Amino acid sequence: MQWQTSRFGIDLTRPRVMGIVNVTPDSFSDGGRHATEAAAMAHCETLVGEGVDILDIGGESTRPGASTPDLEQEIARVLPVLRHALTLGVPVSVDTSRPELMRAALDLGADIVNDVRALQRPGALAAVAAFPSAGVCLMHMRGEPGSMQTAPVYGDVVHEVREFLAARAQAAMAAGISRERIVLDPGIGFGKTPDHNLLLLARQAELLALGWPLLAGWSRKSTLGAITGRAVNERLSASIAAALAAVHRGAAIVRVHDVAATVDAIKVWRAAGAGRVEAQ
Repeated sequence: MQWQTSRFGIDLTRPRVMGIVNVTPDSFSDGGRHATEAAAMAHCETLVGEGVDILDIGGESTRPGASTPDLEQEIARVLPVLRHALTLGVPVSVDTSRPELMRAALDLGADIVNDVRALQRPGALAAVAAFPSAGVCLMHMRGEPGSMQTAPVYGDVVHEVREFLAARAQAAMAAGISRERIVLDPGIGFGKTPDHNLLLLARQAELLALGWPLLAGWSRKSTLGAITGRAVNERLSASIAAALAAVHRGAAIVRVHDVAATVDAIKVWRAAGAGRVEAQ
């Protein structure tokens, strides 16, 4: 298994850790901490030092109830940090739904577009298809961030998410995006209740049966707070447990805030499975 991206073929035969770099004032757990260029650049360097496999840079908060920045704001937040991240020797993803920012980021050399709206905005499919090696992550979200958590209802959440992701992957391939460039994300917490999220984890094999690698984003999510009673900044243990549960069920990539702790947890999980300690 390999994820083809602009500069790297990412080996997915072992789990990979995607580190979150929110260049926003209002993200749900770290809003404002890395909102300046200098802070975001320093955070990228810290995550690389902690062993991150992929950096994911975003300029739009997608927490429930979030407002959407205008295009100029999002571009101004992301591109300076992206330029720096591209010098750090790891794959770099841009978390955006805007075709204009996708093209600008890919022109600079970004490796991956990570789109919570699964390239549904006009021009998004063409923007990614225009770069013949760029990777893409297609995520399921019911509604929009401002309203997505208002009583979401599904008949069978796993079936509906699976069908949506299959359709978006097929649309991407029809637009000229080859199969090996595509990763899928069920969108934990995006228009879903805690029970929906837990069903997606318990039945993750049904999503993997589509044949694409899966990215799981459980880090600090409200479902973990519902289970543990912990505030968002107290969910490290729960986030690691959820990441390992997702990896154990076949997720190829976990998207996290706490890189060092997750990297260490996955090393122990892999060593236990292999029955040996691998050379670092």
